[in-house]
Amino acid sequence: MDETGKGKTRRDFIKKLALGGAGFSLGLSAKSYGNILGSNEQLNVAVMGLNGRGKAHMRAVQDTEYMNLSYLCDVDSRVLQEAAAIANDDFGVQPETVTDFRKLLENDDVDAITIATPDHWHAPMTLMAVDAGKHVYVEKPCSHNPREGELLIEAQEKYGKVIQMGNQQRSGPTSIQAVKDIREGIIGRAYFGKAWYSNSRGPIGDAKSAPVPSYLDWELWQGPAPHQEYEDIWVHYNWHWHWNWGTGEINNNGTHEIDICRWALGVDYPTKVTSAGGRYHYDDAWQFYDTQDASFEFEGDKMITWEGKSCNPFEYHDRGRGATIHGTEGTVLMDRNGYMAWDLDGNMIKEMKEDEKSATTDTVGAGNLDLLHMQNFVAAIRTGEEQHSPIDEGHKSNLLCHLGNIAQENGGSLQVNPKTGKIIDNPEAMKMWSREYESGWKPTV
Repeated sequence: MDETGKGKTRRDFIKKLALGGAGFSLGLSAKSYGNILGSNEQLNVAVMGLNGRGKAHMRAVQDTEYMNLSYLCDVDSRVLQEAAAIANDDFGVQPETVTDFRKLLENDDVDAITIATPDHWHAPMTLMAVDAGKHVYVEKPCSHNPREGELLIEAQEKYGKVIQMGNQQRSGPTSIQAVKDIREGIIGRAYFGKAWYSNSRGPIGDAKSAPVPSYLDWELWQGPAPHQEYEDIWVHYNWHWHWNWGTGEINNNGTHEIDICRWALGVDYPTKVTSAGGRYHYDDAWQFYDTQDASFEFEGDKMITWEGKSCNPFEYHDRGRGATIHGTEGTVLMDRNGYMAWDLDGNMIKEMKEDEKSATTDTVGAGNLDLLHMQNFVAAIRTGEEQHSPIDEGHKSNLLCHLGNIAQENGGSLQVNPKTGKIIDNPEAMKMWSREYESGWKPTV
């Protein structure tokens, strides 16, 4: 047991995951939650989706004070059993296991859920949860399409529950300090953010019809997405690259650094979005883009670009992912593990490192930032502390990524209303603002 009495240390668990592959608000408005808990009241938490990021959620919940890892939920019985074994062997707890998340929403004993399911489930599950009286920590992207993000904001306002998106770098002390320093002029007037992501993903092959595995509830896995026959390559990771369930690399990973750039520059909705790229590296069933260069222009002479290279791991600044913020007097580099600043002559003027490292390009992404972000989520529930990533802020960053994909599919360029984020004078592009849903599953508020 560690000093908290909660089993093996976080550092040991994070190292195990990595080897296995497996305050201040900076201008965010505080929300008023009408059901603040008592000072010693515990939250019973259910973790939904356990194959990848869900394991990092389990660790963060287990290590966060006032949270009980009470329930685990997944539609794959093998994954569910594996997660239960981790909870027992590594944490010393025995949460109840459930296949159908709807049973948990009916359970008054559940106070909050965390969602690490495929993307098509994020918003619908969140909406159902807050309607059932639960607080929600939802992985990025918070929505499968722009309309779902709007519904999340409406739901938060209607039900008054805490909804936090899992862009965990918002809770990183060095990133918080970097944005503070930028606001205070460390690099003069900041005007350009460069975000990037580089990885070495291999080919996924061709999709072939196959029998549904006995351990998988395929109908529930699909849920709100239009249902189709089972094919052999999509479950449990390659769904990211299929339009019916995923949102592409820009939402899968670009969300993080695009969010950091938007936060640092203090911008909301763009005036223009452009995108170029394609599936360049391999010829297979991957439907999105393994190479994408998206740009976002804002009022006030500011701009963000994101470069995604899913299949070429060449790094910038010795990092597979990160963000640089450029200004009239210098440049700041931020990633999950620290920040550096230089003047225009290339002299380093400041450097900070996180106390503990977080993973960057594996499929679990576990690290200390998960814990810090989960602590902020709990504090918002218990005491009304300002969220580092309230859902209206999460939606703005997520929307940029959606607009990048929509631009890519509609001639490469979009004009956008900077007050609302809506696409201007392009009815064809606006068809992608929402999606079709399986009968009976369309999300509402």
